[in-house]
Amino acid sequence: MKLRPLTGAITALITPFHNNAVAFDDLRKLVEFQIKSGIHGLVPVGTTGESPTLSHEEHIAVVRAVIQYAKGRVPVIAGTGSNSTEEAVQLTKFSHDAGADAMLVVAPYYNKPSQEGLFRHFSALAESTDKPIILYSIPGRCGIEIGVPVIERLRAKYPNVRYIKEAGGSVDRVDQIKHALGKDMTVLSGDDSLTLPFMAVGAEGIISVASNFIPKEVAQLAELSLAGDFAKALKLHRKFYPCSRACSSSPIPCP
Repeated sequence: MKLRPLTGAITALITPFHNNAVAFDDLRKLVEFQIKSGIHGLVPVGTTGESPTLSHEEHIAVVRAVIQYAKGRVPVIAGTGSNSTEEAVQLTKFSHDAGADAMLVVAPYYNKPSQEGLFRHFSALAESTDKPIILYSIPGRCGIEIGVPVIERLRAKYPNVRYIKEAGGSVDRVDQIKHALGKDMTVLSGDDSLTLPFMAVGAEGIISVASNFIPKEVAQLAELSLAGDFAKALKLHRKFYPCSRACSSSPIPCP
């Protein structure tokens, strides 16, 4: 299986609604807008896409729809995480069969498992598909951090565990992961306002909320950073920092 790169600017898509139902026509338009603006990938039904509030039927329908609308033009990374291992495995298997390129799996929230519990949870997910698994560490929301030793164990055992979305707000943490694993683990920022500093120490992109509004600019920032042109990237960072910072808590339209 040929793997497509999951780097650069990847949009954590919102899920539009109308009259208390998913607005699939608006979702299709959003996917087109994203791709035509140069975004490098799409994440349907992450937290930004209302994964905690969609029904299972809606969740599956949105993943299937985004895959259909993208038509293979960019990678589609399905949000399949849950604090229930069985539920996360089921969503991962469905998304695999539906044609997703990869799965984004958040650390179990509320349960606060041990580090060994995290290893076993993610092991079950890695064993349910041969497609890439993107770990998602966001301790502010989940109450736990995926420890670097757990990341190392997972990477050593499972070839498809090779990415992590890092939303702990720490440049030092990104540096620790890259120091431990280097090119064996691709790090993606989980905070728009930290894209530039994370990429300066080795992260390879961003799973972005702000790119729902400004996909072209977020893609340019990621491309400049990947090319090592941090002077130009800094100008974009400064220009859109207020929007990026706001999107860390509650998305707002950007200029």
